[in-house]
This record gives sequence, structure tokens and C-alpha cells, in this order.
Amino acid sequence: MASFRSLNFESRSLSFEKAVVRVDVCEKNPQLEPRVLWNVSGRPFYGTDASKCFEELRYSVARTSIYSKIDDSVSLSSPEHLAPVFLMWPRRRFNVHVEGSEVPLLDGSALPFFHALRRESGTPEDLVFYDAPVHESFAFKGGAVRIYPSETFEVEYVLDRPDWMPLTGGFRSSARASIYSAEDLYNIFEARTFICEQELAAAREAGLLNGVDEKCGMLLEESVCAENRAKYRVDEEPAFHKILDLLGDLAFVVPALPKIHIEILNGGHTSHRKILEKVLPYAVQCRICP
Repeated sequence: MASFRSLNFESRSLSFEKAVVRVDVCEKNPQLEPRVLWNVSGRPFYGTDASKCFEELRYSVARTSIYSKIDDSVSLSSPEHLAPVFLMWPRRRFNVHVEGSEVPLLDGSALPFFHALRRESGTPEDLVFYDAPVHESFAFKGGAVRIYPSETFEVEYVLDRPDWMPLTGGFRSSARASIYSAEDLYNIFEARTFICEQELAAAREAGLLNGVDEKCGMLLEESVCAENRAKYRVDEEPAFHKILDLLGDLAFVVPALPKIHIEILNGGHTSHRKILEKVLPYAVQCRICP
């Protein structure tokens, strides 16, 4: 008898018209340490039970997070919509098998992954948090980040981009989240990735985003700016999706969250990576009991 149930997900990805990932939901075994094992193209890539090995992965960013082995023979792109879902079951074991190098986008959110895993994994568990006594501030072109300790994981995310949709006064979205339990993650999981018309056109000209279509997220159109909010699943969906990306960048290391408060202006995966570097020493010490 198989010791796991497999779920298959297939859709377009950022670069390809077809991308596939399989998630094996392993049977509960209190004698085994919880972990998420990522496999890429049939090869073991990274396991959260050996989080100290995370520092052996190279990191780069295009429009998504990209990890590669030191020898660059295998890489993993765009795990940030799937990785946060494992926060819901930190005491379980999952095997993730990515065909090729990119995780499928599905509808651009974490929600389809969550619903499918919820049916196989059962009721979400208590979240796991770890202390991270970090006091940091840093600025970058067009944005800034401030981090300080908190009783739980909290985020204030602001997008204020006059260069997006300049004809209508720019683009703005802001959201805040305080995460105490699995219920606090649900609305964040709903939020879809998005792109503005001019950014999409520029990416196409550069030969990027060849795999995406209108089902992979939200296209924000300057010509009908007033109608964009009518497309939102949740209020301030763009900013909430940035929070989802941040959760994915942090949870890929280990399915647990640091007890910090983060204020982010015009962030992205590059700034998320800098935040991760600040909390990484505490993340790799986090131990999740079965």
C-alpha cells in the first residue's frame, strides 16, 4: 500500500505553456521529522529538514525567485505560490516533484494548491513561529524596509508606483496582515499575481513571460483604470499578493514564520531576499516537532 497520496497540478508558467508539479502528501508518522522535500527534474533539490543547506543554494531573481545548485546543473523557479501552503501543515511530510524548472502558476495565487492539499492533509494545524530579534532598516531605489521584533508575524505592505499607469496618476495599493493562525492566511492565499499593461509589453519585447496568458493572474489596464478594482478578489489584492510572495520567500526555507513586524514600501523578491537574510540564522535553528 502506498504511504502517500499524490496531487498533480498543471498549467502555464512564466516561461512555458505547460508546467507540472506533483505533491505527495505522506502519511503521518510521529517517528519521522516533518519536512518539505523539493525535487527538480527527478533529482532531490532541497529539504526543509536540512535547512542549513539552504545557504548552499544560489539565488537570483527575474520576475520570480530562482534557486540553483552551486554547480548550476539544476534550478528551481517560482516556488513562492506553493511554499506558503505548507505553513498550514508544518508537522507533515510532503514530497514536491517539479518537472522541468518552473512551478505552474495556476490562477496566479496559492488558493488552488491550498484547496487540493486541504482535501488530502485535513484540517490545518497550528502555525509554527520562531523568535527573530532583528532590528533593521534599509532603503533601495524607490523603496524601503523596516524590521523589528513582534509577538507574531506582521506585515504592512505599500505599493506607491507613479511609473505604473502614469497617465492616470500612478498605481497604489496597500495592505496589512497580522498572522496568528491558519485562518489569517486564507485571504492572502486568494491574492493573484498581477502586471500592468506597459510592464507586460516591455517583458514581451524582452522575450520574457512567454508562458503566461490572462488566466495566470490579473492584467491591470491603464485604459480602464477605474475598472481594475472591480477585478479584485479581495480588497487591495495587489498588495496582498506581495505579502503572499513574501510568505513564499520566507517559508521556502522552513514552513514557519519569524516573530517580526515588517514595513515595506515598493518591495519585491530582491527586498524579500534581504529580509530573509536577516532572519535566516534564526530560521535554520527552528525545529518543528512531529
